[in-house]
Amino acid sequence: MRIPDFKLERYFARWEFTAPHLLCSSDIEGWRMADLLALADPEARARWEGLTLGYTESTGLPALKEAIAALYPGLSPGQVLTFAGAEEAVFVLMNVLLGAGDHAVVTWPGYQSLHEVARATGAEVTLLPLREEDGWALDLEALRGALRPHTRLIVVNFPHNPTGALPTPEAFEALCALAEERGVYLLSDEVYRLLEHAPAQTLPAAVERTARGLSLGVMSKAFGLAGLRVGWLACRDAELLQRCAAYKDYTSICNSAPSEVLALIALREKEKVLARSRAILGENLKRLDAFFARHADTFQWVRPRAGSVAFPRLLRDVPITDFCQALVEREGVLLLPGSVYDFPGNHFRLGFGRTRLPEALEHLEHFLAVG
Repeated sequence: MRIPDFKLERYFARWEFTAPHLLCSSDIEGWRMADLLALADPEARARWEGLTLGYTESTGLPALKEAIAALYPGLSPGQVLTFAGAEEAVFVLMNVLLGAGDHAVVTWPGYQSLHEVARATGAEVTLLPLREEDGWALDLEALRGALRPHTRLIVVNFPHNPTGALPTPEAFEALCALAEERGVYLLSDEVYRLLEHAPAQTLPAAVERTARGLSLGVMSKAFGLAGLRVGWLACRDAELLQRCAAYKDYTSICNSAPSEVLALIALREKEKVLARSRAILGENLKRLDAFFARHADTFQWVRPRAGSVAFPRLLRDVPITDFCQALVEREGVLLLPGSVYDFPGNHFRLGFGRTRLPEALEHLEHFLAVG
């Protein structure tokens, strides 16, 4: 396999642990270990205290799979396969499902692995642009037009990274119906699901709506537990899931035993965990609304409908890469230029899931003031 460098990860490798003010992180402020353990019920606490650090079941801790399946009404634990993060799940699924002669359609801009891993399998990939002038909405007619006789996979990511877009219920139902109609698998990257800014707008998971739906989840985003590296696929196709499990024998084999128990604790108390995440996002969105109102002549702001990231556009006649470079060097504030997505224009990813956002905005405001 030959695959290009992951531009976003290379960018973060340079700056993430040296820049003092991260204003582009996609996750929620991480939980402290003591605070998470304080949520444990007696059974989970006993698991933690009696844990031995050996290998775990390759398909996932049964109790953890049960907790994950509970996120998807009607699904059983046997329809869940866990991975070392969502990234591994993408890698495994693409290599199992795609190859030379196949075709995939992937929304764009987006997380690079969603299209580059598909390309690396030998499949053809069509990028389906989301447009700022449409509020980053999914264009179903453009999607239908992009499908080919040998299309095997549609890949979407809603709530969307980096724009924060979310389809209407009608558009999402039409998307699932299209996958059914064409006999195409629908990989729905739902790692930001449950972070809708109006919780009533939470969409069903793709795996709930169609037998062709494959729902990708992870503890990193909505649950604020990126360090656990626990992700999963929820899938009603038993044969496909078995093939993914067999391929996983060549990657991580199994999850980390401590991570599985900690993920179980969080999922059993998911309402408390999600309430914390939503509270952080809600307060930070208010701050961002006020900031962008003050700087409407400098930035174009399309308010995200869900998730923990947004994709504003710089209106100054300065390349966004230069702007971000000067900002991090002079103020220590890290933004993610849209160029890491190879997306045209002056967009940048802004993350608002961290508690130190007010301090980062102060430094950004100072940077704008001094020019």
